[in-house]
Amino acid sequence: MEKLYLDIETTGLSRKRHEVTVVGAYDGNKVYQLIKGENLCEKNLCELLEDADKIVTYNGKRFDIPFLKHNYNIEINGSHKDLMYLGWKVGLKGGLKKIEKEIGIGRESGVCGGSEAVRLWKKYKKEGCKESLRKLLVYNREDIVNLVQVEKAIENRLEKNNDG
Repeated sequence: MEKLYLDIETTGLSRKRHEVTVVGAYDGNKVYQLIKGENLCEKNLCELLEDADKIVTYNGKRFDIPFLKHNYNIEINGSHKDLMYLGWKVGLKGGLKKIEKEIGIGRESGVCGGSEAVRLWKKYKKEGCKESLRKLLVYNREDIVNLVQVEKAIENRLEKNNDG
């Protein structure tokens, strides 16, 4: 597969103290989600990543990839495109949700951000609340699917800057 859009959910910001709860990936056609305690393991993660020529993330260079390397001892074989740094070149700064809003991408999950994603996971684990897990997976799905539009918007702005 050419590109794999990737985003993870965690129990916090420290890769040494916190865990990966969900790994979401999107190949442009299909969404893949690996869930801690169900199907998230080194073998499945490696299988998911091994065929990708390019991994596309938002802030993955500083967050997602180091988290996965530390927790699952994986290596990214293909190239890695971090949209956050490309966005900076065209004046798009801030978190993914802020950038989405700025370029006109809406969300349906109602989940506001990473801290709420952590609360959803904790509620799922502590109370067995399947609705919390469902909402977390919808949120993660939006993250990875929206990366396609974010990438296009950034590329369009880069192209305009080069033409001007």
